[in-house]
Amino acid sequence: MKSTWSLCVALAVSLGIILVAGYPVGPSDEEYVLVNNKCQCVTVTSKFVPSQENPQEEVLERNIRIIVPLKARENISDPLSPLRTTFVYRLSELCKNCEPIEIDLGGAIHQAQQGNSCEEPQTCYTYDRNECYSSPVPLLHHGEVIQVPAALTPDSCFAQ
Repeated sequence: MKSTWSLCVALAVSLGIILVAGYPVGPSDEEYVLVNNKCQCVTVTSKFVPSQENPQEEVLERNIRIIVPLKARENISDPLSPLRTTFVYRLSELCKNCEPIEIDLGGAIHQAQQGNSCEEPQTCYTYDRNECYSSPVPLLHHGEVIQVPAALTPDSCFAQ
């Protein structure tokens, strides 16, 4: 319990240093989503709330929501792989921003990336519904067994 609390506190403190922008949860909501990692099932939000010590002051409150998929597999594309028992959440991976942005340097426009390890594949604990996952399935065709890819997330694999 103490290590879980320490992780939450460390994440909250670090997020305050690393993240400065987000998007609102709702149209009239004052809560902002800083991280929404569907691959690792993590959402981090922040909002200003009245201070408990001084109600005239506002303090920044961070909420970290981690959903642990109970039947996740070590290899999510292989339904026969063993159940995952270890879930690792690294703040630097959750907060990296790999979207390229354009910056002006000396009158010339350059594309830059805020993340520094964007080429490394991310470990997913559940399916990203926007990505197509498939797994080979044996199929008996004219007396011969052939491996055919089967869609594990059909909605994202086939066009409407």
